[in-house]
Amino acid sequence: MSVDAKTVKRIGRLARIHIEDDEVEKYQRELNTILGFVEQLDEVDITGVEPMTSVTPMQLRRREDKITDGNMAERVVKNAPLNEDNFFVVPKVVE
Repeated sequence: MSVDAKTVKRIGRLARIHIEDDEVEKYQRELNTILGFVEQLDEVDITGVEPMTSVTPMQLRRREDKITDGNMAERVVKNAPLNEDNFFVVPKVVE
């Protein structure tokens, strides 16, 4: 895949980067070099290689999945301007 001048301008516009006309050729070369490297990665044989989420083996820490009500309704509504029976009281907006 090769990047042309029109594509360089479009990428610059999408990235909100102003690219001067004399800079287009430089960016075009750089993008083509990057894409050439990515194309080289397609040549690597990855059969039998498991997908990885990290380069180091690690296990996610998980907490026990317990359902609770939190037992802190009073603390939740403590700073509310108006509350009633541990519920927020708000003005009526729809009639």
